[in-house]
Amino acid sequence: MRVDIVTKEYPPEIYGGAGVHVTELVAALRRSIEVRVRAFGADRDEAGTTSYSVPAELSDANAAVQTLGTDLEIVGDVAGADVVHSHTWYANFAGHIASLLHGIPHIITAHSLEPLRPWKAEQLGGGYAVSSYIEKTAYESAAAVVAVSGGMRADILRSYPSLDPDKVHVIYNGIDTEAWHPVDDPETLAALGVDASRPSVVFVGRITRQKGLPYFLRAAAQLPADVQVVLCAGAPDTPQILEEVEGLVRGLQATRDGVVWIDRMLSRHELSTVLTAATTFVCPSVYEPLGIVNLEAMACGAAVVGTATGGIPEVVVDGVTGRLVPIDQVQDGTGTPTDPDRFVADLAATLTEVVSDPARAAQYGRAGRARAVEDFSWGSIAERTERLYAEVVRASE
Repeated sequence: MRVDIVTKEYPPEIYGGAGVHVTELVAALRRSIEVRVRAFGADRDEAGTTSYSVPAELSDANAAVQTLGTDLEIVGDVAGADVVHSHTWYANFAGHIASLLHGIPHIITAHSLEPLRPWKAEQLGGGYAVSSYIEKTAYESAAAVVAVSGGMRADILRSYPSLDPDKVHVIYNGIDTEAWHPVDDPETLAALGVDASRPSVVFVGRITRQKGLPYFLRAAAQLPADVQVVLCAGAPDTPQILEEVEGLVRGLQATRDGVVWIDRMLSRHELSTVLTAATTFVCPSVYEPLGIVNLEAMACGAAVVGTATGGIPEVVVDGVTGRLVPIDQVQDGTGTPTDPDRFVADLAATLTEVVSDPARAAQYGRAGRARAVEDFSWGSIAERTERLYAEVVRASE
């Protein structure tokens, strides 16, 4: 069997969880089947991997239109595959058109949903209407859709009610617990500006509405004075949200010390060092299909405090591997808390509870590491994905 995987993100160009997912899934699948990767971006020298750039004629076009142009560059090369598997709306158009052109089944893995990210209109303008149209069309035509959590499956069926529920399968994200593991490196920690002698709360993520960083920054103002706030945050969606975050960080720095903001992409070793040293990791997302970053933190032995939304409760076991913060959300697709002040207060109280009891936090971290190893291995995820490939191929014959 030959499977062509289409993705915007692939090493060395990774900026989010979808790219991590594709990278690890491809490596695991290639142990048993032929996988060809068709990725956006600069040329790569990896065997079985081809890169595609925006056509020169579209260099001045809207970003969404550039994406579609890149997708069309990919379509012809999918000829000969048994299955085409696309990841995120950026790649869905290529998968959909390749399926029609070559008569092969198209599988989509859902890492996020455009109807649940209306703030993307800030970034894409009219391109958001284009991305929403492409995603809807591809999902409703796909042979199968993979949801990375049960919560994500519910979101998919709510967003696209014409989808046959039998076509939507839950296959979790995974974590390579040999690559992600506790790292004790005081020199690297010091070089990053983190004081190993102080308790710390660590945030890792892109500066985007769904990650809930502004809520955490407001909650951080209520943490005990000795607690460090470590932000590994970059790649802002828009100048507006960057300006908002910068203002909140400046406000924090004016009232407390130990506010460390690292805005560059950290190496795995550096990030593992920061996560290992964390008293607790925080995931304040208002929208999170699963959250690979939570698995990375758990694999490094960090307690996790996360919002009880999306797929996070399927990863973080409340009172065992960390704590979940309740949230009541506006049902308009934005994930906005109905009472933002209450959410911020609850987040601050839960973080304070965990960071003030380092022995309990360490216990959560040990349990989280064990759960990551036992329940989220890429080998088992690849096996389930390969079985799905076989099912859709048989159904198409």
